[in-house]
Amino acid sequence: MDSMYSEMKFRHELKYYINTADYLTIKNRLSAFADIDKNVNENGTYKIRSLYFETPTDRVLSEKINGVNNREKFRIRMYNDDASFIRLEKKTKVNGFANKIEAPVTQEECEKLLSGDTAWMKNSERALLTELYAKMKYEHLRPKTVVDYIREPFIYKPGNVRVTLDSQIKTGIHAKDMFNPKLPTVKTNGGDVIILEVKYDHFLPAIVQTAVQVQNRKSTAFSKYAISRMFG
Repeated sequence: MDSMYSEMKFRHELKYYINTADYLTIKNRLSAFADIDKNVNENGTYKIRSLYFETPTDRVLSEKINGVNNREKFRIRMYNDDASFIRLEKKTKVNGFANKIEAPVTQEECEKLLSGDTAWMKNSERALLTELYAKMKYEHLRPKTVVDYIREPFIYKPGNVRVTLDSQIKTGIHAKDMFNPKLPTVKTNGGDVIILEVKYDHFLPAIVQTAVQVQNRKSTAFSKYAISRMFG
């Protein structure tokens, strides 16, 4: 890793496709010892809406599918349709390790960006916005598609472990209006699939490893963005 990456905190990240039976088993096991994320609703879940950025040549998608070692993606993320808490995120993958950097953005700023007004980002005090501005200018990154899903998160403090169960994955296909509560979305080809994600720092405690273990489930590199782009 070069000096830029050495200053960033990278975490292990494992992903698995699981079915409903796996989901019920894993949820039952985790509920016995893991903490629930404080942001969940009465069902123990929250909704995530992400707007992903892409180049005209679909570089982000192709790098994901081809398993390129060093890659990144930008997205704007909102939770439970709450426009008072929005984050611009850059997800970086280096040799299988993941890092996420985020910066707060407002609905007004996002709407400017969506309308093509990006000049205000150039001299932002938020470095991530300045970086996105440069990449929109020189790499022609643009908002591409909205992806919705429901997340059920569990936390285990030893090892700084976060386990999430993501389901009901839907895509806006070509829609980018993330603030439209009536945005038409359709279930993706992976809409019936549940994605298990396990993120941790340096070690995965045995209790978690046992809890998330299911037979004949192989680690996958596919992402919700990739599933949504390959819709249909």
